Amino acid sequence: MTAFDFKCYQFAMSVTSLPEKPLLEKANDLPLLARTEEWAKINSGSTNLDGLKTVAGMLADAFAVLPGDIRFVPPDPVEAVRKDGSIDRIERGEHLLVSVRPEAPNRILLTGHMDTVFPIDHPFQTLAWLEEGILNGPGVADMKGGISVMLGALQLLEQSPVASQLGYDIMINSDEETGSASSAELIKNCAQGKMAALTYEPALPDGTLAGERGGSGNYSITFTGKSAHAGRNPDDGRNALIAASDMALRLKALHRPGLSVNPAKIDGGAPNNAVPDHAILRVNFRPKTLDDQDKAENALAEMVQVIAKEHDLAVHCHGGFGRPPKPVDTQADKLFHLVKQCGRELGLDISWRSTGGVCDGNNIAACGIPVVDTMGVRGGSIHSPDEFLITESLVERTQLSALTIMRMAEKGGI
Repeated sequence: MTAFDFKCYQFAMSVTSLPEKPLLEKANDLPLLARTEEWAKINSGSTNLDGLKTVAGMLADAFAVLPGDIRFVPPDPVEAVRKDGSIDRIERGEHLLVSVRPEAPNRILLTGHMDTVFPIDHPFQTLAWLEEGILNGPGVADMKGGISVMLGALQLLEQSPVASQLGYDIMINSDEETGSASSAELIKNCAQGKMAALTYEPALPDGTLAGERGGSGNYSITFTGKSAHAGRNPDDGRNALIAASDMALRLKALHRPGLSVNPAKIDGGAPNNAVPDHAILRVNFRPKTLDDQDKAENALAEMVQVIAKEHDLAVHCHGGFGRPPKPVDTQADKLFHLVKQCGRELGLDISWRSTGGVCDGNNIAACGIPVVDTMGVRGGSIHSPDEFLITESLVERTQLSALTIMRMAEKGGI
């Protein structure tokens, strides 16, 4: 079965027995596809500040149909280690925040991201129909289609008699694809006091949701040695490149089930006739659990001391675990089953499984808030020029989100 065979797989809509049927059927009248196409035509790669500003304005206009306050939030400062070891500031786009009924006793958080992985000079810039119902384009699934679904669900909610019983914040950031460093505090603040959260990353083509997620940590480790002539006095030097290579091998030895360690790149070196006094090792950690993360952090800290002593040079770590592991605890399991029940009422078979990918759902779960983070469209091949959206899922997933949110409003919880 190919990805495209999933288009009509197990998704025969049946809402005839639902009291919400007339309202949910209004999803068919929303411009879900049209606005997805409109937003996806604008390049909003994480580094394209002009494109992000344009898309942010379009989103603000679209979300203005909701009865809430809209504002742009400046990005927090983000640092990066350059090849020469200097620390530089990276500019990020503004984030969009919408707040509806902040005084409501029961509130939820909905999140998405406006950025894509495709920079302004990437050749993948246009939309194309691969076949009927299969749209190819940058960000159509990840996640401009998901943002359209989010807005559509809230448009339906606001027409529901239970709308007044629920408040919500919407956070759409500009840097999710680069780890949300400039929006991490905003996510944390928005999560406070919420009873649940929904994030609109794409589901798999067959509709499967992401359950448990591992975490992710990125480090740039700088080695500062001592230069010397490679022929006259090499032993007077302190070889930063060798120290970085030694550490890369030791880090890779930490790799095991539950902890993926990927030494990815070494910057630095020197001409062949000089002992290199500078190198930077870039490494990514993927812990499955918080215990795995703690062990990785402790091992890294100890290794820094050992390498510095054995190679007689300075070692400095820059970075951290921006995405903690996301387990499925009791409350998260309860939220998943609410989504599953709502899916069953819509004729959908909703399931979930663990994944090695990370997203803002990791950050939300770290705040103790139950979250389902793949409430977006069905699609696939994301982060590649083959990215596709199964367009029938726009209505399907809008109805699923709307019903899930209405149930939370009715129950005052999950």
